[in-house]
Amino acid sequence: MGNVILIFICLMLGVILQKIKVFPKNGHVTLNQFVIYISLPALSLYFIPKVVMRSELLFPLCTSWIGFILAYVFFTLLGRWLGWSKKLIGCLILTGGLGNTAFIGFPVVEALFGKQGLKTAIVLDQAGTFVVMATLGILVATTHSASLKDSGASVILKRVFTFPPFVAFLIGAAMNVSGFDFTEDIQEVIMNICRTTAPVALVAVGMQLKIDRKSKYWNSLYIGLFFKLILMPAIIFTLYKVILGGKGLETNVSLIEASMGPMVTAAVLASAYGLKPKLAGMMIGVGIPVSFITLDFWYWLILNY
Repeated sequence: MGNVILIFICLMLGVILQKIKVFPKNGHVTLNQFVIYISLPALSLYFIPKVVMRSELLFPLCTSWIGFILAYVFFTLLGRWLGWSKKLIGCLILTGGLGNTAFIGFPVVEALFGKQGLKTAIVLDQAGTFVVMATLGILVATTHSASLKDSGASVILKRVFTFPPFVAFLIGAAMNVSGFDFTEDIQEVIMNICRTTAPVALVAVGMQLKIDRKSKYWNSLYIGLFFKLILMPAIIFTLYKVILGGKGLETNVSLIEASMGPMVTAAVLASAYGLKPKLAGMMIGVGIPVSFITLDFWYWLILNY
């Protein structure tokens, strides 16, 4: 419950800072850069070396990858049909394809499935959602923000391989393979940096959040949230439960995590790359509260199927 309260407090603090103008006009850009260059690399360096792969975790490991690929196909095809810009498509792929599987997902899963469920959720988030964001997410952000002159393969690859979270992910993956990890003192320092991710990111989102009833993004918001909260969980449910006959804790945790609201750091990534920051903020500001309603339905369905 503390995490849920913190979400709304940090979002409101961001909105207040936006109103009273004590920060520079583009102060949220600095906060976004802090998350991108400091907080997210710390997450990779702390968690990736600790990921342990097991065959029974196949469903959790695949959930975020499947969801993101579905988002890419759905929003790319729909965007081309409706004549959307690359930046709009990129924004919805990131915020509609990546769920809040840690900051909200962890306490929700622990409340529903206990400590064993939480262990599964951690693997899903760190080896699934976070890795997808650090690889495919960065690739989508780069390609959809690039102008025609900056869209060459060499330019895009350079941006991806010099992006701090991705560099940190590669270092973390190498540490995992080699069995190396930092000393306990260094891990504690890194963990303290990791704890800045959610509060700073949420304040940055709040500083950009404008729920304008006349906004041109409402239709895009409805489509994005329909995909994230209804369509994606429905596809994952059908695949895991109906087609593959999945049962047990790993399957149920995967389905609950698939139905989480949009990922805060995905909105920060979209904003940092200029992919419709206002829409990205609305996806978080509206999507997270609405997700608590849709989660009830998916939990009921999981228990009664």
